[in-house]
Amino acid sequence: MSIIDIALAAVVVSMIIATYRVLRGPSGADRGSGSDMVFYGFVALVAILGIRLGTALLVDIVVVCTLVGFLAAISLARLTAGGKR
Repeated sequence: MSIIDIALAAVVVSMIIATYRVLRGPSGADRGSGSDMVFYGFVALVAILGIRLGTALLVDIVVVCTLVGFLAAISLARLTAGGKR
């Protein structure tokens, strides 16, 4: 068992916990933060897959997905705050 396998297992466990938060979250903010965790867990899985396969193509995909996730988190925070700055 390599360190990559341990990292994969840790990311999968964190995604399962975050999925529970999305399904059982008492508020919209909890569900939003849980969905962000699931999304970034998926991005981490893609990054770890890129490391395992030794390809640089997946790094570009990870960078673009991270940017999209960041913009989604900012939009959700603004929506939760009622559009106030």
